[in-house]
Amino acid sequence: MKNALKKGFILGFMSVVFGTAGQAEEHSFAIQSGEFRLDGRPFRIMAGELHFQRIPHEYWRDRLLKARAMGLNAVATYVYWGLLEPEPGQWDFTAENDVAAFIREAQAAGLWVLLRPGPYACAEWDFGGLPAWLLRVPDIKIRCRDTRYLAACESYIQRLSAEVRELQIQRGGPVVMLQIENEYGSYGNDREYLLTLKRAWERAGMAVPFFTADGAAPDMLEAGTIPGAAIGLDPGTNAKQFAEAEKLGRGVPIFCSELYPGWITHWGEPWSRVKTEDLIPQLAWLLDNGKSFNLYLFHGGTNFGFTAGANFGDRYMPTITSYDYDSPLNEMGQPTPKYFALRRLLAGYQPDGAKLPELPAPLPVIEIPDLLPAESASIFDHLPGPRRVPQPEPMESFSQNSGLILYRTNLVGARSGKLTITDLHDYANIYVDGKLLGTLDRARNEQSIDIPASDPPAAGLDILVEAMGRINYGDRMIDRKGITDRVTLGRMTLMDWQVFPLPMDRRFLGTLTFAPGRRPERPGAFFRVRFELEATGDTYLEMSGWAKGIAWVNGRNLGRYWDRGPQKRLYCPAPFLRKGTNEIIILDLHRQAPAPVRGVRSLE
Repeated sequence: MKNALKKGFILGFMSVVFGTAGQAEEHSFAIQSGEFRLDGRPFRIMAGELHFQRIPHEYWRDRLLKARAMGLNAVATYVYWGLLEPEPGQWDFTAENDVAAFIREAQAAGLWVLLRPGPYACAEWDFGGLPAWLLRVPDIKIRCRDTRYLAACESYIQRLSAEVRELQIQRGGPVVMLQIENEYGSYGNDREYLLTLKRAWERAGMAVPFFTADGAAPDMLEAGTIPGAAIGLDPGTNAKQFAEAEKLGRGVPIFCSELYPGWITHWGEPWSRVKTEDLIPQLAWLLDNGKSFNLYLFHGGTNFGFTAGANFGDRYMPTITSYDYDSPLNEMGQPTPKYFALRRLLAGYQPDGAKLPELPAPLPVIEIPDLLPAESASIFDHLPGPRRVPQPEPMESFSQNSGLILYRTNLVGARSGKLTITDLHDYANIYVDGKLLGTLDRARNEQSIDIPASDPPAAGLDILVEAMGRINYGDRMIDRKGITDRVTLGRMTLMDWQVFPLPMDRRFLGTLTFAPGRRPERPGAFFRVRFELEATGDTYLEMSGWAKGIAWVNGRNLGRYWDRGPQKRLYCPAPFLRKGTNEIIILDLHRQAPAPVRGVRSLE
């Protein structure tokens, strides 16, 4: 049986290597008689997932060649709509957003592409990949036939399709399938919504087969699948799970759309790990039973900037910046022992006599000696003009997508007692008369703090709120940031607020004026250090001496750090650095004095 399965794989493998890589030959990919067929012959997808928007575009080729060298014949990738359209009608397909360039790189590496464009993706990404500006509509409903949501989806589908439709397999490209939505059966039951999206992709010129992806449970499969589309299982690792999908009687291929070599890590948790010895039998079962599969993830990458999402169980759980995910290829793009174990297994399912490609040469890695920032700037000295509102409103009301936001009011009547924020999203420093009183943390279900009586009575209140990730999965995805309702002190609702949006983008950073040797009067300060490099390479910034905040290197936002852990180091890829003078800016919500920062060689 194993040799017969090999033979079916060989037919597809030879077309990948010799039929598409670097060429514009037309091929066909179809769903027929319950099988995937490439140029009319049975084909098994052996894919690994990586997300091009989580990886510096300079490294795409390196990661793709390593996928091919592990024995894979395809890659799967999500597309994050929110990065492509950061404001309504403003599109960005440059650098890490250049989806067409990524797909061409995959083709050059000899890999087919499974495109997973959403519009909803999940993926531990802020708002599941949806654009935050949708939340500016106060009563919008998502992932359903709300006409305002569908209109935005239609625009996205048309614009993205213009980038990728010429890269479909029948037009000489490597794109063989497109996923409709993502794990919809875990969220809703409007199958007409799924069919509406399918028809939108077809109108936009997408003619490759479609697939869905859901958990292998009867309710999820009934609600999340559509006739004619291949059925992906998240995960599908045994006969029972595949049998659940077969009960639908669709006559379409059923495959493992997400096999998990790793898992998610949230702030405050230990590092998530999946043992290689537990993974290998699952993949071996798929291989020995002729099943197509996709490793989620082959390579995780990084949640640069404010892109990390959050989950919600018994509490709010924000995801860390690193998306290393315990993947076979780690965050820095280095093969792990898990990679080599999978490579040895997959080597037995290559064409007879064929050898796996050699691995690309390792990328340079550098260390940076201790650097101590000598300049600082207070966030309170760089506030924009205020917006006046009767009661607090969330960031989205001010057309702000991410960062921090400051709420300020004068205390009248009630001057002490229990201060309650309804509701805080997500982390706040509370200042009374310019002094830090304490913090509140949604991840710990903290919503209130006592303002003690004082002489003279308290007069001014500042609430500096940091937005962590928007919830990316489940029924709480309408997750606006900042203060979403009201603030009370005792029994009194506090009125008449000034609001200062602080998006922490390049424009805002450009307004900062740093002074050497000055200690900030209160927590909530930026620190800057400049340093020289003779050669660049990948590194991790060691942030273990800092408390909580954000770090930028040469204007590139590396993401959030937090002494809560487990992550204490931020990945800084070589393309973010330069020979000569470099600059690090750190915003720390708690420190009033700098700590050293240095470059080290690993995540842990």
